[in-house]
Amino acid sequence: MNPTRGTLFIVAAPSGAGKSSLVNAVLAKEPGIALSISFTSRPPRPGERHAQHYHFVSKEEFERMVAAGDFFEHALVHGDYKGTARQSVEPQLAAGKDVLLEIDWQGARQVREKVPDCVSVFILPPSRQALETRMRKRGQDSEETIARRLAAAREEMSHHGEFDYLIVNEDFDTAAEELRAIFVATRLRRDVQARRHAALIRELLA
Repeated sequence: MNPTRGTLFIVAAPSGAGKSSLVNAVLAKEPGIALSISFTSRPPRPGERHAQHYHFVSKEEFERMVAAGDFFEHALVHGDYKGTARQSVEPQLAAGKDVLLEIDWQGARQVREKVPDCVSVFILPPSRQALETRMRKRGQDSEETIARRLAAAREEMSHHGEFDYLIVNEDFDTAAEELRAIFVATRLRRDVQARRHAALIRELLA
């Protein structure tokens, strides 16, 4: 095993559960974790920027990348493609960098097959009403889109049992601290620390 290999984290949630806000809040305090920017075939929403929120590409370009084997994982989500480029993950892990993926349960299932020791977290809303309220607060989606996302949310949440950790985002600050605690505890595991500090341990035991 590469002694400097990083840890791969996955955070998934139904649309409107607050996943991105939680991840951004935690990464502001944990700069040692690199957030992988996903590719998507959907158009940008108001306020979204290319290469900051997503890499926005056409459906044809996305399918070309799939055929070329460029994706670490990819899935069809709410009628649009989303995926993580291999180049965003594998080189960073090999160099000892921890990487975080914001993906859905389909992508998470693919990643677990490739990286069985990845650490996965699922975010739940405190209620279905809260989920709908958060979707409407965005002011970016049509009634038809909101109805479709609410219908899909139940299916998405039914896969929570496939993840290592479960967080209910009722109070944002509490949920952010719980997510950060998972990251910190994982990075302090004995096997991770033993690889990271192998030279120190050898010296101490000499």
